[in-house]
Amino acid sequence: MPHRFHQLDVFSARPLRGNPLAVVHGADALDDAAMAAFARWTNLSETTFLLEPTTAGADYRVRIFTPGGELPFAGHPTLGSCAAWLAAGGVPAQPGVVVQECGVGLVRIRRDGARLAFAAPPLKRSGPLDDALLARIAAGCGLAPGAIVGHQWVDNGPGWCAVLLRSAAEVLAVKPDWAALGSLKLGLVAPQPPGADTQFEVRAFVPALGVPEDPVTGSLNAGLAQWLIGAGLAPPAYVAAQGAVLGRAGRVHVQHDGRDCWIGGDVAFCIEGTVDLPRTMGG
Repeated sequence: MPHRFHQLDVFSARPLRGNPLAVVHGADALDDAAMAAFARWTNLSETTFLLEPTTAGADYRVRIFTPGGELPFAGHPTLGSCAAWLAAGGVPAQPGVVVQECGVGLVRIRRDGARLAFAAPPLKRSGPLDDALLARIAAGCGLAPGAIVGHQWVDNGPGWCAVLLRSAAEVLAVKPDWAALGSLKLGLVAPQPPGADTQFEVRAFVPALGVPEDPVTGSLNAGLAQWLIGAGLAPPAYVAAQGAVLGRAGRVHVQHDGRDCWIGGDVAFCIEGTVDLPRTMGG
């Protein structure tokens, strides 16, 4: 069964420098097993499927799959899916605002100049991490005692926890022990040195989802922004870098307008065409 298909690079204006995303259009007839199988086949950090909305006020519905399973929300799939929907002729009901339906509910997306930006969904879990979890993170990341200077749950659906280190160099030097991290969905963040073109360096570890290190992560950056800005550790607007260890140059543009925290990024189109998929993997 042919479906319109896009593959994009999100959080980069240049192809091959951000986080790739596969988008399948008109996926209403595909069953869960077919979606999961295609996500495993692409082997990208996320593959999304666009469907007709089921909630009043939504422009489209999206389902988000990693190679290891489905997510209720993720950031770069939100921006990339919206870009693909618009490129395929989608017209939002409200001029200037696209409303996406996904596992966490409705997410608003707006144009921020040449970029798209989504309104960060509310955190499902916040507050400090416990001592046992901090010890596990320190061991799994090879961090010396005292290296973690801040920590917080920043879970907006995927289950993120995060730790703050002293410097971007320390974040980039971490060599994770995947077995020790196990099922954790962990973000590392630290300030850049003076004169850098970004304010923070970020890394995301999600080994249980088949993506040991995610190149550029919108959901994590959304949770980090709500924590860091709310705690006075970051200004209301900043740019975070992510993906350097993987040879990427992702840039996440954060802006808190007093009501919403907007997470923005460029999207580069790389592949467009059709893909033939079975409606079901059964039989």
